[in-house]
Amino acid sequence: MEAIVYEEFGGPEVLRHTAGAAVPEPGPGEVRVKVAAVGVNPVDWKRRYGWVEGFYPTTFPAVPGLEFAGTVDRLGEGVTGLAVGDEVLGWTKTGAYAEYAIADIIVPKPAGLSWETAASLPVAGETAQRVLDLLGVRAGETLFLHGAAGVVGSVGVQLAVAAGVTVVGSASESNHAYLRELGAIPVAYGDGLADRVRAAAPDGVDAVFDAAGHGVLPVAIELLGGGGPGGEAPAKERKERIVTIADVEAEKYGIVFSGSLGDPEAVRAGLTAHARGAAAGTLAVRLADTLPLKEAARVQELSESGHVRGKLILIP
Repeated sequence: MEAIVYEEFGGPEVLRHTAGAAVPEPGPGEVRVKVAAVGVNPVDWKRRYGWVEGFYPTTFPAVPGLEFAGTVDRLGEGVTGLAVGDEVLGWTKTGAYAEYAIADIIVPKPAGLSWETAASLPVAGETAQRVLDLLGVRAGETLFLHGAAGVVGSVGVQLAVAAGVTVVGSASESNHAYLRELGAIPVAYGDGLADRVRAAAPDGVDAVFDAAGHGVLPVAIELLGGGGPGGEAPAKERKERIVTIADVEAEKYGIVFSGSLGDPEAVRAGLTAHARGAAAGTLAVRLADTLPLKEAARVQELSESGHVRGKLILIP
């Protein structure tokens, strides 16, 4: 089968396109899917560098990619409720940058939902929902979301706004109109960020979701009552209302770093809801570009550049 494979950690050059990869076979409780579209995420190139082994250990040769949309091709022993030919989306166990992939966390793809949009939902939806649940944000509260115009951030904005939460979102000024469309109050990155957030939320911020990193955790601590003249930290229960998915120095600040997939049943339920929302037009993911699988190295370079607006999709 066609696949992208790498056999050592490194830059984009370690990715090899092959037409001769072995077709995987599903085990008990698994299905094999013929992949129609692959969602590209920053974690893909972070795994390629070997930076996230604590969350996603690698066995070589490895196929990149966590999320996909496609058609059920073969059922493993004990699988019920699915049939060959069913259109699905979900998470792969064997790597999504391939013609075929093995999965056990999948849900039906709603009719009318494009393959590209379907493949963009699993990681962004699960990550955004998991962090909002960890933060415990409730209707009437105010959330500061750093990196709000990214794919995870923009989904987080929409889920929070739909729950009655006021969202102040940081982004480059070129993305401020987009954030307003999603229902967020935009603020610019850079020096003076804490002051701009306070101006946008004069009654204060209840929680912080860091989806971008770039050293924002001291600002988050300051916004939740720490970092004053004496440099004091906020109380422990306040720090628990800061979660990052992007800053590996979280432990240094006593902040939660969330990077692991949640309970499978909760993940399926959330993905089902997000897919239905996307099909109904109540949840949107901005698509940046769609390219053939053989251009995976170039696509990962684009993702790593940080200058892409929206989701990158690969097509086997």
